[in-house]
Amino acid sequence: MASLAGMLQARGHHVTGSDVNVYPPMSTMLEELGIKVEQGFHYEHITSPDCVVVGNAIPRGNPEVEETLGRKLLYRSQAEVVKEEFIRGRHSLAVAGTHGKTTTTALLAWIMEKAGRKPGYLIGGLPKDFGQGARLNDSKYFVIEGDEYDSAFFDKRSKFIHYLPELLIVNNIEFDHADIFNNLDEIKLSFRRLLNIVPQNGMVLLNGDDPNCVEVARDCLAPMIEVGFSKNCAQRIRDVAYSAGSSRFKLGQDIFEVPLIGEFNVRNAAMAAIAARFYDVPKRRSIMRSRVFPVSPGGRKSVVRCAA
Repeated sequence: MASLAGMLQARGHHVTGSDVNVYPPMSTMLEELGIKVEQGFHYEHITSPDCVVVGNAIPRGNPEVEETLGRKLLYRSQAEVVKEEFIRGRHSLAVAGTHGKTTTTALLAWIMEKAGRKPGYLIGGLPKDFGQGARLNDSKYFVIEGDEYDSAFFDKRSKFIHYLPELLIVNNIEFDHADIFNNLDEIKLSFRRLLNIVPQNGMVLLNGDDPNCVEVARDCLAPMIEVGFSKNCAQRIRDVAYSAGSSRFKLGQDIFEVPLIGEFNVRNAAMAAIAARFYDVPKRRSIMRSRVFPVSPGGRKSVVRCAA
């Protein structure tokens, strides 16, 4: 929500918001952008906005939600605003999965940046090389972290359903978010719905080592490449070697080295490299240096008010 607030302000909107327990790094970013954040939620904060953007952790009964509903103001979820304001009409590169989303999204955005594609992006953290969690520009590419959490109290679909993926990375599928999903099958259903909206001229990059990923993608109509360590993967990760500060691996005939440690990060990097190839990024430009500071949990709990 903090990144979205910055993007909306960059587009020329006047943005304010409400939250509780706001702290760095997002509070610092908002302060530097000049975006006022009200402490706590009170109906007086809702003046005459053109749109109220409701965070997915905000329930009915919240004073600002009740004021919005009672006055029949225009309100939308964060994911809905991102779709209509920043994604529609562009090439959407979405990164999904139970874990590794933020790292992989940052790596992919950085590769596209170094290749001269200058993508717009929205990342659930602060990538060190970019220095900001979101960027709005005129690029035809938009790289986004696709979260499976629900969109809002009025839209219980996963947020990633709104992101119009042309290229989709599915890193892994495990049981998570027990506050909104009752079991793994419900999570699988959300991922099936996501795979079902990737167009036939798009691409799905799938963790071929994860049985849950393989299962949900069984009826996918979009082209698909399985990535992983097992022999059945079309893009197989081989010859992995770790040092004190980096990981080295082979993908096809190409050797990559990243300043990240561990098997998960090797797969994250491999996914980002293969995704970039789909957009004709030369192999020599697949530079992966981006490090990520995780977003604070308080970032989910805000209400953004937008006036044109």
